Amino acid sequence: MAKAVNERPILTIEEGEHAGQRVVIQGENFIIGRGEECDLVLNERQISRQHVRIWRGEQGYFVEDLGSKNGTWVNQEPLKHNHPRLLVDGDRIQLAMTVRLAFTESDATVELSLDAGRLQSRLTLDRDARRVYIGQQEVVPPLSLPQYRLLELLFDAKSRICTREEVIEAVWPEAVGEGVSEQAIDALVRRLRDRLAEVDPHHQYVVTVRGHGFRLDNPS
Repeated sequence: MAKAVNERPILTIEEGEHAGQRVVIQGENFIIGRGEECDLVLNERQISRQHVRIWRGEQGYFVEDLGSKNGTWVNQEPLKHNHPRLLVDGDRIQLAMTVRLAFTESDATVELSLDAGRLQSRLTLDRDARRVYIGQQEVVPPLSLPQYRLLELLFDAKSRICTREEVIEAVWPEAVGEGVSEQAIDALVRRLRDRLAEVDPHHQYVVTVRGHGFRLDNPS
């Protein structure tokens, strides 16, 4: 069925300062960045002044990185400068490990569940019971205390990168000032990834950002 002329793609901000906001892509050349001249302005310092553009071609809508400083990913794959990628319904566009956008082909296919007040992350925590759920499935047996503390730190930070120093302070507060080896941190991250993969082997929730730290990739 052909798309109606007046139907326009939608970007839903899933992570970042404006999470829950929905934006209609207007025009043939839609610029996203920190600059006030952009069509979608994201006031986050990791975002470049003109970070990416979404434009309409014969095959559909494409996304192109505009030489951003901190990079762009589509479905966790790096988007190289001057290498546009055709977007399809449901694609996730990650900007600078800070903002994640969901691409929907037209307003007619956007579900009400994407409204800001009803967004639900895939991974959730029951803090009182110290339990972890992915969808409706609980991670069992429960995570160890260090694993849970690390996950809680990343969960509360949303898409923000947590440094190794923050990890030490949250996971081993008694060791602050004494030092914890990088090997111990990396081993803990691997164990947490393995535990989450027991429930959802198709998605990596804990992402290592080389030279910076770790962040949680928690889809809605």
